[in-house]
Amino acid sequence: MQIRDDAPSSAGERVADWRGALWSQARHALPLWMCGLLSNWAPENKATCRLRGAAARPFIGRCGADFALGKDFQINTPERLEIGDSCYLARNVWLQAAGGVRLDDEVVVGPYAVIASLNHGFANGSTVGAGCHPAPIQIGRGTWLGARVTVTAGVTIGRGNLVAAGSVVTRDTPDDVVVAGVPARVIGPRVDNPSNFKRRSDILRRSA
Repeated sequence: MQIRDDAPSSAGERVADWRGALWSQARHALPLWMCGLLSNWAPENKATCRLRGAAARPFIGRCGADFALGKDFQINTPERLEIGDSCYLARNVWLQAAGGVRLDDEVVVGPYAVIASLNHGFANGSTVGAGCHPAPIQIGRGTWLGARVTVTAGVTIGRGNLVAAGSVVTRDTPDDVVVAGVPARVIGPRVDNPSNFKRRSDILRRSA
């Protein structure tokens, strides 16, 4: 698959390109695939997601501490993926990092989300033979992508965003907002909510 418009033209450049691709598969993609294959039998809970994340860390370009990873994940070009501390990718996440993807600290990605840093090109009315066009994606600290969210190439999502389930994010977003829709748009500020434990404590205190 052609990924850039200035693809190598000489035989030497093509050989070097293939060697690089094979090294990438052997060093990153295949071990990460094996990690998923060997762990998908385990039940889905906090402990197994932490174990799967720890096993996957060495095969990701950069990965911080306390990474948790759900089963049946698909991560393409993992060497171009950067993950901060305390991030979580839920089950069945599909992540294409060829254009570069960065998740800052404490990002949560819901199940069946798609993060795609490549766009297909068109030539003569068809995508066949038109190549792919990468653009980086960055997701800010503390953001939560709901289930089945899609983030397209070239998008920067701000810090502390709540992206509603099923949204398609096609443009940059500011910090601390709620984003929803197809295409997604800002629908209001994100408001912090107390934990369930705090709410229960308040209820018990009022009823005492």
